[in-house]
Amino acid sequence: MEKEEIRNYGIEIGADVVGFADIADYKSERSPDPKTILPGVKSMVVLGYRSNHGAVESKNMRIAMSSRMGEMELSLKNNYLMTRYIEKGTGTKAASVAVSYPLNMDLPYMGSVGDVSLRHAAVAAGLGVFGRHNIVINPEFGTRIVFTVILTELPLGSDPMVEDDLCDNCNLCVESCPSGALDVEGKTDFMKCLKKSQPYGIGGMIRFYYKMIDASDEEKKKMLMDQKFLHLYQSQFIGFQYFCFECMAVCPACI
Repeated sequence: MEKEEIRNYGIEIGADVVGFADIADYKSERSPDPKTILPGVKSMVVLGYRSNHGAVESKNMRIAMSSRMGEMELSLKNNYLMTRYIEKGTGTKAASVAVSYPLNMDLPYMGSVGDVSLRHAAVAAGLGVFGRHNIVINPEFGTRIVFTVILTELPLGSDPMVEDDLCDNCNLCVESCPSGALDVEGKTDFMKCLKKSQPYGIGGMIRFYYKMIDASDEEKKKMLMDQKFLHLYQSQFIGFQYFCFECMAVCPACI
């Protein structure tokens, strides 16, 4: 099975871009070795899905998050379809690495490190370069794109990497970050980012229930009607909710 056949299938099922990386070209210091997922892995197929401009720019986080959920659901389905397509067509093994969930929630990671760094995979597959905000800028869709990965035993070889510097260092992302998570160049302060972008994630949940443990019966009743509890309740069945898309929204690259 050739790369173009796989690329065409990816576009056919709904991806906006598809790239390929030899596993030797994938470099990520924090994520585990992909061979712990698929021992015979030789290549990565990286699929990208553009984000809707209206959702990214909306100040209504329910609308912004709804669009992100759509991207995640489409990409999850397509990763499954692509994995089946490769395995059925070649007799080799493939494994899907989706956007965000499920995450490794074991200590010390607690969801902070992916099984594969989708950003580094996208760069290795020639789908973009890192910007000042430490997320990938794609030549066509700019920052408004999310990626998924298929690990495969096929020796597909890497696509040419993007040579152009797509970030003009305007610093709009740094200035607009409400948590100051981008103040140090080349680093995203993960905890600062999470407190703003995922206030109803695991950290918010732990803090809320710790407070509830020591509350009086009357205070507990009030807490159960508090908007924070209602958001935490909702997050239980839709997953971590993003409440900040500022670095994507303000980035002028390729918009």
